[in-house]
Amino acid sequence: MTEAWGPDDEDERPRRRPPGPVRVRVPAKINLHLGVGPLRPDGFHELNTVYQAISLYDELTARRGDTLTLTMEGEGAGELALDETNLVIRAARALAAYAGVPAYARLHLRKQIPLTAGLAGGSADAAATLVACDALWGTELSRDELARIAAGLGSDIPFLVYGGTALGTGHGETISPILARPVTWHWVVAIADGVLSTPAAYRELDRLRAEHAAPPPLRNADALLAALRGRDPARLGRALGNDLQAAALALRPALAETLKAGEAAGALAGIVSGSGPTCVFLAPDAAEAERIADELRASGTCRTARTAYGPVPGARTGTGAG
Repeated sequence: MTEAWGPDDEDERPRRRPPGPVRVRVPAKINLHLGVGPLRPDGFHELNTVYQAISLYDELTARRGDTLTLTMEGEGAGELALDETNLVIRAARALAAYAGVPAYARLHLRKQIPLTAGLAGGSADAAATLVACDALWGTELSRDELARIAAGLGSDIPFLVYGGTALGTGHGETISPILARPVTWHWVVAIADGVLSTPAAYRELDRLRAEHAAPPPLRNADALLAALRGRDPARLGRALGNDLQAAALALRPALAETLKAGEAAGALAGIVSGSGPTCVFLAPDAAEAERIADELRASGTCRTARTAYGPVPGARTGTGAG
């Protein structure tokens, strides 16, 4: 937020002028490694995951208001509830309670990240809300403070406050940035029709494991972390892994055809993103990513395919109408 000061009419003391609209762009996330441990007493599974923020974005604009409202356009418009159940509203109220300020804002969401797609679109919007309202209300919290608030709202939200590439532990909310040589990885994101419930995917994985029908659980992320420190996309492709993939394929068998189509198009590797149903494919460079996306769109195995790159920063602020 840019602060503007001017003389007071009565005593010429400086005062803060109300800020204009605050616009925040926030990326989607993919899981390069998703190791799912046993179910914990608190109802969460123990996770060991490597997140990467990629260049598919939602945008949230916050303006001054006399109450708290949310409107939206784009992906999911007319389908997504805009009431107190929405993570955007919940995030705004959580920040207001933490900072001791009124939860007054007019929020507008321009959504491009598909709903319930394994890309953490709802979590991204909550992270954007925390950053936007912090700027709008002048609460001036650090990223670490915003991430602590985020951890009480959902597992992926703290990561999307930070972005980049990071290791997530606990139920995914404890974030440790991964330091590696700067390199850009190129991805193709194959978006499926319909949705796949994250809780349903975890329940299905538990069922498969109880029946000894799931692949062996992934171990630690050491191989993936080592691949990230190099610059060889083929090595990174070999290290990708997702324990939830078996569950996603059991619930949506058609995803196997998407994975086959991407690999047939020349992707170095393909994987279900998070709980699905989105599949992501690693490409050696941007030109190959565009070609693979074209072939996936033509294959008829997904609703659409987009190219993206990562890592990118998390929720970031700009000013002006969005």
